[in-house]
Amino acid sequence: MPTYEYVCKSCGRSFEVFQSFTEEALSTCEVCGGELKKVFGNIGITFKGSGFYKTDSRPSPASES
Repeated sequence: MPTYEYVCKSCGRSFEVFQSFTEEALSTCEVCGGELKKVFGNIGITFKGSGFYKTDSRPSPASES
């Protein structure tokens, strides 16, 4: 299950919740009753191995003597 981060717009409380894709997003803060905002962060992707750079798939230019 994915982890989602929420921040309350009223009190500033920040927390994470495990939710399935089919569950509705949370909308009310449990502490103060204020409106919640879902926080979207960067997703870390790591490409390992050859073939991910333009120099890996092209032949090197012929050098002139």
